[in-house]
Amino acid sequence: MSTNPLQDRTSWGCDLQGRDLPRRSLSRRCFLKDGALALIGTAAIPAFLTRSVLAEATTAAANHKKLVVLFQRGAADGLNIVVPYRDPLYYAARPNIAITPQQVLDLDGAFGLHPAMAALLPLYRQGHLAVVHAAGSPDTTRSHFDAQDFMESGTPGNKSTSDGWLNRALQTEATRRRPDSAFRAVALSAQLPRTLQGKLPAIALSNLQDFSVAGRGKQPSPIANAFESIYDGASNTLLHGTGQETFEAVRMLQATDPAHYRPAAGVTYPNSPFGSSLKQIAQLIKANLGVEAAFADIGGWDTHQNQGAANGQLANRLRDLADSIAAFWRDMGDDAETITLVTMSEFGRTFHENGTGGTDHGHANAMFVLGGSVTGGKVYGRWPGLAPEHLNEGRDLAVTTDYRTVVGELTTRTLGATDLRRIFPESSLTPDKFLGLLRT
Repeated sequence: MSTNPLQDRTSWGCDLQGRDLPRRSLSRRCFLKDGALALIGTAAIPAFLTRSVLAEATTAAANHKKLVVLFQRGAADGLNIVVPYRDPLYYAARPNIAITPQQVLDLDGAFGLHPAMAALLPLYRQGHLAVVHAAGSPDTTRSHFDAQDFMESGTPGNKSTSDGWLNRALQTEATRRRPDSAFRAVALSAQLPRTLQGKLPAIALSNLQDFSVAGRGKQPSPIANAFESIYDGASNTLLHGTGQETFEAVRMLQATDPAHYRPAAGVTYPNSPFGSSLKQIAQLIKANLGVEAAFADIGGWDTHQNQGAANGQLANRLRDLADSIAAFWRDMGDDAETITLVTMSEFGRTFHENGTGGTDHGHANAMFVLGGSVTGGKVYGRWPGLAPEHLNEGRDLAVTTDYRTVVGELTTRTLGATDLRRIFPESSLTPDKFLGLLRT
């Protein structure tokens, strides 16, 4: 069974998978539902553009800080990602899947990285990468769907929240004063993730090369023709204008020539969906289209069986994650100074390995924060210990740092979104609780 709750969640109620649909099936409601436009394959373009916005799009937020959020769907095993390799209890609980002290990449004498994450070690030692251990949601659900939903909504335990914490962060007073861009909030995914759903329009792109509107010598696809035809014939002035502006925005993206993007010299991204997502985020940022918040996810973390130790299933996932992030960092060059990147997963895994060489659904996890303003080279958070009396429900690493403390600090000091009560309405988070992950 899939661990991704987004498979049954969409921001639009129509089928736009590149098929040649009859014009009558492409209604105004279909395109404008929830403030998003579904267009050409799995692309979603916001329906709020005006000519003044488009004129500013190439310069909007070009010099502003940017937040990149990465979600590890499936519940990653934080104890084998950031290993408490000095603790004999860790090895007693995991006789077959533990990472030995000789294999661990030491961080601070107490914790070490999984060896498959070697690409991140230089960034840690250079002070660009920080680790937050024993972090997670205060809600103790072991349901992938609920835990991801709670973490992305920013209201753990409350299923009625309709929008995501990052969308709310982008609506706060400080961020509203900036010039808007059609590409301000972008997800490299087939559907708009819960994190970015809300009143502020956001774009979901599965692949930049899926765009195929007229221009630059390309023929528009049938779906693009149908889309333009609807707006050309629309009697509603706002609808007609919005359609034209939307296609101008798409052409602006196409002008970046996504099919021929070349990363910085010496940079090679992993040949994986996640590597491709980070490469395309780098391309969008470099194109100065006004990206301020970007999102991508990577699945495959639900390791109930045959998890492996230094090699195997988990190691392969970690290598893809680490190599992709390191490539993104190097690719951004000087622009990396304006970027803050954070990783998260819905919950961790059980402390003890199970009978099939894997781990089951747990609680606390490890988060990574990377950026030019990050006070890195340090493992943050209060370590709860692994003794039975310190475990959550006697079986999991306990949460000592609410993940909202981490992302709350990042949204405040990266996006300038200081209204924490609005971003996390059911939290008592205040700036004095921040961990000091970013230099002010």
